[in-house]
Amino acid sequence: MNILFRSDSSSNIGTGHIMRDLVLAKQFPHAKILFATQDLNGNINHTIIEAGYEIIDLQTNDKDELLEVLKSWRVDLLVIDHYKIDYKYESYIKENIDIKILALDDTYEKHNCDILLNHNISADKKKYKGLLPKDCELRCGSKYTLLRDEFYEAKKEKTVFLAMGGADHSNLNIKILKVLEEFENIQTILVTTDANQNLDELKKYVQDKENIMLHVNSNNIAKLMKKSDFAIVTPSVTVNEAYFMELPFIAIKTAENQDDIYKYLKKNFLVLSKFNKNQLKTRIIEILKRFN
Repeated sequence: MNILFRSDSSSNIGTGHIMRDLVLAKQFPHAKILFATQDLNGNINHTIIEAGYEIIDLQTNDKDELLEVLKSWRVDLLVIDHYKIDYKYESYIKENIDIKILALDDTYEKHNCDILLNHNISADKKKYKGLLPKDCELRCGSKYTLLRDEFYEAKKEKTVFLAMGGADHSNLNIKILKVLEEFENIQTILVTTDANQNLDELKKYVQDKENIMLHVNSNNIAKLMKKSDFAIVTPSVTVNEAYFMELPFIAIKTAENQDDIYKYLKKNFLVLSKFNKNQLKTRIIEILKRFN
């Protein structure tokens, strides 16, 4: 299948058309993808080449020039993302070549196309009544929003607030960090104090790890919790704070004086009676499922 994208970018037009078309192109991994675009001032045609696609240089936006390209490359699907290509232009193409057209539109214009895509969250199907062929497939709304991979990766990424007490008498921080390292897309906010006798070892461990942010003697615990998606804490004062902030948590008992609150939490929350690598991993999986 040969697919040709017709769109431009420039200092006046902007870059959004090309950027969203590059996202759409990825939805056709087995097709031959081509971009027909003009060499306008301030264009970002280099991003098309960097993405691995071939560019066909157009001298104008003339429909006959595009028609020749479509014929010579035996294009099966023409994707139009251009405000200056309208119903008459599309109709001319269809009258002269047997081709399917997918038109991107966000201003509710009349089109002669087989598929109409308005990927904005505000898209309203009702506004296209009378503007499209009866058999046109209408794709509207957030379900079809074209987002770059970086946004999907960022959404997957979760931040965990880790606090095993200011002193971490059980020296669990590094052990827990090693468990967290088995998961992808997890950032860790690690909170401790200079009362931690293992602080030097901890600093050395995290120094080359970009996904771990170590905070010593922080006065911004509430803000750090607010930045986090869930917490791993002891069933102590910190768990009260996490509960108040409505932050999902896993509580690991590390001392006998935590027994009362541990028993209370055990009824309805994710807790461990002591650190156990496999059990903690299971609890983390459970808590991550809540975000799916």
